[in-house]
Amino acid sequence: MSADRRVLVLNGPNLGRLGRRQPEIYGATTHEELAALCREWGSAHGLEVEVRQTNHEGVLLDWLNTAADEETPVVLNAAAWTHYSLALYDACAQLVAPLVEVHISEPKQRPEQFRHTSYVEPYAATTISGQGIDGYRQALEFIAGAPAH
Repeated sequence: MSADRRVLVLNGPNLGRLGRRQPEIYGATTHEELAALCREWGSAHGLEVEVRQTNHEGVLLDWLNTAADEETPVVLNAAAWTHYSLALYDACAQLVAPLVEVHISEPKQRPEQFRHTSYVEPYAATTISGQGIDGYRQALEFIAGAPAH
């Protein structure tokens, strides 16, 4: 694996409010702190990690389309879009490099029934849920061990 293997960590709606939004569910780590941790964790495995967050679905879809074209591995926490976006499903279908789905909480154990469905999961090499922020570290380790494209 080359020392500059690029990985995108993409976060969906409301994740920019980490540390302030429902800390009892999502913890006290801010998105800025999460981004710094992801870069550090990735660097330890020879990965160049770029972390992005958006509240606009079309922006996320554009990022996924580019990742498909460039064969870039993706760690994706699509947040609420996970559960209802068919456009997200279609974008994930075209990815060729590894896709790891991450959720800070465990959606399938949450009381809202709609959270039990994932439109990302069918295309993910693995899903890491309920591990808090550490799930991102686990996802990057998974990608570091996956074959490069």
